[in-house]
Amino acid sequence: MNHATSTPATQSITVLGATGSVGTSTLDVISRHEQFRVYALSAHSNTALLLSQCLQFAPVYAVLSDENAAEALRLQLEKAGSPTEVLWGAEALSRIASDDAVDVVMAAIVGAAGLLPALAAANSGKKVLLANKESLVMAGELFMQAAVASGAVILPIDSEHNAIFQCLPAPAQSRRGDLAGQGVRKVLLTASGGPFLHTPVEQLLSVTPAQACKHPNWDMGRKISVDSATMMNKGLEFIEACYLFDLAPAAVEVVIHPQSIVHSMVEYSDGSVLAQLGSPDMRVPIAHALAWPQRIESGADFLSLVKSPDLQFLAPDLTRFPCLELGMEAARQGGFAPTCLNAANEIAVAAFLDGQIRFTDIPRIISGTLAQITCRQPVSIAMIQQLDAEARAVACDIAAGL
Repeated sequence: MNHATSTPATQSITVLGATGSVGTSTLDVISRHEQFRVYALSAHSNTALLLSQCLQFAPVYAVLSDENAAEALRLQLEKAGSPTEVLWGAEALSRIASDDAVDVVMAAIVGAAGLLPALAAANSGKKVLLANKESLVMAGELFMQAAVASGAVILPIDSEHNAIFQCLPAPAQSRRGDLAGQGVRKVLLTASGGPFLHTPVEQLLSVTPAQACKHPNWDMGRKISVDSATMMNKGLEFIEACYLFDLAPAAVEVVIHPQSIVHSMVEYSDGSVLAQLGSPDMRVPIAHALAWPQRIESGADFLSLVKSPDLQFLAPDLTRFPCLELGMEAARQGGFAPTCLNAANEIAVAAFLDGQIRFTDIPRIISGTLAQITCRQPVSIAMIQQLDAEARAVACDIAAGL
């Protein structure tokens, strides 16, 4: 009998958003395992870090948003003797996400800019590691339909959705739909509550961008950190969970868990609740998705329950976190609402980070935008992009008037 262990097949990977927190964590995990080969890397504007990554991983392609930045990177790589070819623009992003040579796509571009390349990967039947929640918030039904049609495998990277995925029955991990038929009663989406969980509400008027970006548990980018502080991040994740797992909003519950150790739970009809626990380190869900259905080492610290703080679970205060309520209502409303919610939130958060509005103005801009958009059911990507642009214009007008 042959007891030799088979060598895992090499997987060719494109990392969209390579210089962000998820992208750098992904490359850290990849660097620990020989079965992964980096095919392409993309960044928005951080050419210095992208240059370093290209020299370390030698991808076939590197993509930047701006032509001038791309030319500067090309000259630097040429000087260093690197064979990496530099491209730029939205079409190049979709190209490196759908190329026949690519097996796996890490979709980690933040915001609406990540939709088209993530959709290109789904349409091309790739194994898509989805860290760009906006892809599902903006175009959830179209995105999941594309994945089913092409045979793409969609694996969630958000720690909460990855935790839910890990707690689902094995058949549900491979095939979308009918969770109730497999005994699932509901999913419980955990939330840390962010940096202002216990801050007196009246003090939220004077919150600074630096305070909002100082998350107690996670190291994230500025936009996502603000979303966590307003709990819009959980509102977007609520919508994402409905599309990703084909659930009605009534089957998704948000629970505040300040310690960020239980990443989410699945409740079954027999009363069992399965939870996924781990250190608050994005390399854990990234390693899980990269290797699924196997397991690989992530580089993260192992969780010590003996040394961990006591675990708390609280109901969310929707008066403190109106953005969460807006997200949950958008999920219930469906249609145009999630796309417009996301667009207005991106405008509002950018205005807050630029010092143009107060922290408490963010939900005002979002609710005001949703009130002004004519109700439509988006049936194409073009229509979604039109709604996105319209909502951004309305949100900008509201922000300018505050």
